[in-house]
Amino acid sequence: MKKQLHPDYRTVAFHDTRIDRYFFIGSTVKTEQTIEHDGNEYPYMAIDVSSASHPFYTGEQRTHDGEGRIAQFKRRYSRKQ
Repeated sequence: MKKQLHPDYRTVAFHDTRIDRYFFIGSTVKTEQTIEHDGNEYPYMAIDVSSASHPFYTGEQRTHDGEGRIAQFKRRYSRKQ
C-alpha cells in the first residue's frame, strides 16, 4: 500500500456554539485548535448548527415577526381608494 494515502482519522470535539454542546466524533477534519476534556486533548472544531440545534430535527418553528411577502406586496402596490 502507498504511504500517507489516507487522511488522519481521529476523535474530534465539535462544539455547537448555538446551544453550547460538545460532540466527540471520529473525523478527518483538519484543525489547529485543541481542547482538553476529561484529561484528554482533542482537536477542536466550532460549528454553528448541529442536529441538536437545527429546527428541522428539534421540531421547533421560528416565528417571523414581519408580514408576509404577499401582504407586503399588496400593501405597497394596492390602489388608494
